Amino acid sequence: MGRVTEPGGIRASDAEREAVVERLKIASVEGRLTLGELTERTEAAYTAVTRAELDVITSDIPRSGEAPAPVPGPRPQGAGRRWFVGVLGDSKRRGKWRVDRQLGAVAVMGDVVLDLREAEVRTGEVDIVATAVMGDVKIIVPDGVEVDLQGMAIMGGKRVEVDPAPLGMNVPVIRVHAYAVMGDVKVIGHSRAEPLKRAWAAWRQQWHEVRRDLGMPLPPQPYPVQPPGPYGHAQPHPQAPYGGPAQPQGLHGQDPHGRGHWHGHGYQRPAGPYDDDRGR
Repeated sequence: MGRVTEPGGIRASDAEREAVVERLKIASVEGRLTLGELTERTEAAYTAVTRAELDVITSDIPRSGEAPAPVPGPRPQGAGRRWFVGVLGDSKRRGKWRVDRQLGAVAVMGDVVLDLREAEVRTGEVDIVATAVMGDVKIIVPDGVEVDLQGMAIMGGKRVEVDPAPLGMNVPVIRVHAYAVMGDVKVIGHSRAEPLKRAWAAWRQQWHEVRRDLGMPLPPQPYPVQPPGPYGHAQPHPQAPYGGPAQPQGLHGQDPHGRGHWHGHGYQRPAGPYDDDRGR
């Protein structure tokens, strides 16, 4: 009974959850969070039951007014859209990179891969024009984002394979305008792509401890976590190197407090017709 009266055991309101989500969005625009981190923390905020959980989620993010106002950098020269082109070849963008304007992808008898999981999104939402002519454009995003796919396909295909977030969550938005002619434009979640090694984060460990102390279930791990080394740096995961086999993952689970469900970033779907998309 003591837990209920403790400050950390006070239940969070919808307004408090939305306030945390807004802080996370501001932190993302400021370059403090990648798209994957923003999506993960946003889902954690919406499924939080107590104020203690919300405090942990933003423990390493300054409050409004505590951090100096960001100085706008020079606007990229040239056209407003950044293009990635693969003509009779491949063009791939992975790892850490900045998305500070609209994107474009063109694949002509080649492949273009845009991996947004570790990208710093400074634009609030991501807008992509994707054109595939006898080629493929693949866009990899964190599961749980909202994907708005529009456009047309002639003797080709356009599709989304992303685990959605529960209804009512104000999650990051990816808008894709797809044009496919004898080619494919696909947007896939990270559970269907090459696994990433997720770095250890203090907030995630503290958040798990808070939920464990309050007797709440923990979500399945979306992908392997690198444990911290003796100096606080992440160590390589011995069983899941980048590009290695996916680890066993949890299934979808309903939150017992009615705040939605963990869709399971690492949901392992049954074998299907698009299994050879993994790792392409």
